[in-house]
Amino acid sequence: VIHGDFVPTHDATVVRKLTEAGAVLIGKTQLTEGAYSDYHPSIPPVCNPWNSAYWAGISSGGSAAATAAGLCFGAIASDTGGSIRWPCAANGVSGLKPTWGSVSRHGTFDLAPSLDHIGPIARSVVGVAALFKAIAGHDVDDPTTSSRPVVDYMADTFADVRGKRIGIDRNWNRDDVDVGTQVALAEACAVFSDLGVEIVDVSFPDVRQIVLDWTPNCAVEAAVVHEAAYALHKEQYGPILSSVVEAGMAVSGMDYQRILLRRAAFRGQVEALLSSVDAVLTPIHPFAPLTLKTIATLGEQPELIAKLQRYTCPFNMSGHPTLAFPGGVSADGMPIGLQLIAAAFDESSLLALGAAFQGATSWHRRQPGL
Repeated sequence: VIHGDFVPTHDATVVRKLTEAGAVLIGKTQLTEGAYSDYHPSIPPVCNPWNSAYWAGISSGGSAAATAAGLCFGAIASDTGGSIRWPCAANGVSGLKPTWGSVSRHGTFDLAPSLDHIGPIARSVVGVAALFKAIAGHDVDDPTTSSRPVVDYMADTFADVRGKRIGIDRNWNRDDVDVGTQVALAEACAVFSDLGVEIVDVSFPDVRQIVLDWTPNCAVEAAVVHEAAYALHKEQYGPILSSVVEAGMAVSGMDYQRILLRRAAFRGQVEALLSSVDAVLTPIHPFAPLTLKTIATLGEQPELIAKLQRYTCPFNMSGHPTLAFPGGVSADGMPIGLQLIAAAFDESSLLALGAAFQGATSWHRRQPGL
């Protein structure tokens, strides 16, 4: 693989900030090739600590699996289309895909820069808040980072959530969503209601086109990122990442501009909706946890890929913050993950709501093998 022998000459900003905050860094975790959807043929997939026959999630699966197995307090992960949230769902842990621009990407390998988010994974939302407080904030080495001041995200986890409003699009959360996931959503709504949160019916913008747009948008940016390396080392690329780079090279400028215009419109629609509620609650994916056998057939099932991306990719396209957390268990004993989405730079609402939910439930306390 092209970066197999790479030794960095400096720390990424998130690594430096964690070290300055007193964190003990114990190692690196495994990820998919280029942080895209599949492992290089020479690399074995990450093992899910709940059941080795099941998927550990795309890209940041190693970070979530290590956290779930108790190998670390938490881990840093990336999310371009769902790669913090899918692993959190698969491994029964919590994670934050922050607002795009709230965490520096300096020192990381890009997949698709305008879609890439760096965020924390931990066993609880409180742990997520501690890590996020350490890594958030402006970085002179990353001009895309926001200059907004970093607030006390740990204090947010003790905030009173009474009177907050969570939006639910009942049709979007029900259509083609399996029973177990619907039950988890309904139970989560009941818990939030008991905490004094108002559950509000909303109509979420149609995501079908934006989900379709994510693939060529990602491919174009990946092609730019890998342009030099691919020209020199094409034979070292695995088939999936290679196909993404090739697809990106084939997208016309006209088509890409149409994608950017639709993306800007969608971002505005989502922000308008989120101005009326503190968060929106959705599944992370609309079906029970997937086995490795099923994941191996993804390339042959475009409809399954679309379902997998349905609740995650839209928020990479819009850049809004999302909090993943365990909210149930499937019939075969695997974790079911849920997510909350908030307005841009309102991670505080997500952390307050997530911590309150975990204070009233025990899903995040389940451990593999126990």
